[in-house]
Amino acid sequence: MRLLVCGGAGFIGSNFIHHILGAHPDYFIVNYDKLTYAGNLDNLKDVAENPNYKFIQGDIIDLDQLNQVIQENKITHIINFAAETHVDRSIHGGCKDFVLTNTLGVQMILDAARINKITKFVQVSTDEVYGSLGLDEDRLFTETTPIWPNMPYAAAKAGGDLMCNAYFVTHKVPVVVTHCSNNYGPYQFPEKVIPFFVFKLLKGEKVPVYGDGLNVRDWIQVMDHASALDLLLHKGEDGGVYNIGVDNERNNLEITKMILQIMGLGEDRIEFITDRPGHDRRYAIDASKIKALGWQPVYTREKFEQGLRETVEWYKKNTPWVEAIWEKKKGEMNKFQTDLERSETQMKSAS
Repeated sequence: MRLLVCGGAGFIGSNFIHHILGAHPDYFIVNYDKLTYAGNLDNLKDVAENPNYKFIQGDIIDLDQLNQVIQENKITHIINFAAETHVDRSIHGGCKDFVLTNTLGVQMILDAARINKITKFVQVSTDEVYGSLGLDEDRLFTETTPIWPNMPYAAAKAGGDLMCNAYFVTHKVPVVVTHCSNNYGPYQFPEKVIPFFVFKLLKGEKVPVYGDGLNVRDWIQVMDHASALDLLLHKGEDGGVYNIGVDNERNNLEITKMILQIMGLGEDRIEFITDRPGHDRRYAIDASKIKALGWQPVYTREKFEQGLRETVEWYKKNTPWVEAIWEKKKGEMNKFQTDLERSETQMKSAS
C-alpha cells in the first residue's frame, strides 16, 4: 500500500501514522498537511527519518497539488483527517474555514481519487453529524441515523459526508465514511478538554465546565480508532458508512472529576461557566457494524480509567511538547481566547 494521509500532523492523524508504520512496516506513507495551528510535526519526530515516511506541506483544497503528489508518489490509498475540528472555534471565531476544509476540501480529495483511480479513500468524520440524543433516550447512533447537525463544525463535516455519498453513487469512487466518538490520548492539541484541563490544573488554575456538566460523550482511545481505520482501509465496503466507538458514555462532569482524582486534586478546582450555544446533550455510538468485520478495541469501557490515567501521565511527562506548541501558535491561540471571552461576555449580557 502507498498511502496518502491528509492531515497527518494533527492529533488523530499522527497517531494513525504511528500505528500504520508499526503494524505495516512495508507500507509507504505520504503525510500531506497544511500545518495550521493544530498541525505539529513534533508529533512525528520519531518517524521523520523512516524511509517509508515522507512529509509534504499542502492544502487539500489545492486539487492540482493533490494530483501531483498522488501521481509522483504512486499513491494507491487515501485517508483524510484534514479538518477544522474545534467546535468552539466554529461558534465564536466564524466558520468559513470549517466549510472550506471540511466540505470543499473533501470534494477536492474525491475529485483526486476519481481522476487517479484510487483503490480506497477513507473519509474520517464525526458522530456530531447525527445531532443530539436525549439523556433519557434508550437509543444509539447507527449508520442509518439521519444526519441532522446542530453545530457549524458538524454541519461542515456533514457536507463532506454527503459529497462522499454523491461521488460514490455518481462516479463509483471507492470511498468509506467513518463516524467516530470523542478521542483521547497523546499528541492532542491543548484546546481540547482533557489536555486543556490537565495543563490548567498544572498551572494551579480552575477548570471551566459548561452548563451543568451533564452533557454526555462516548470516549475512545485514539490508537483504538487508528486500528479501526486500518481495518476499513483493507476491508471497508465501497460506499459504506461505519460508526466507531467503544460504548463508553461519560458526562463531562464525570470526566472532570476523574482527571482531578488522577491528579490528586479536589472538586473545588471546578468552575461552572455559561453553557455553549446549541450544546448537544448526548452522543452515543452503535459500533456493531465494524465489530462484525473483526475489530475490537483494547481500551474498553472497563479500561477507560486506565487509558485516561495513561493519557494524563503522558501530558505531565511531556510538558515541553505543549510549551513548544503554545510558543509556535501563540498568536492564533491568543486571538481565539479573545474571541471566546468576547462571546462569553455577549452571552452573559443577553441573559
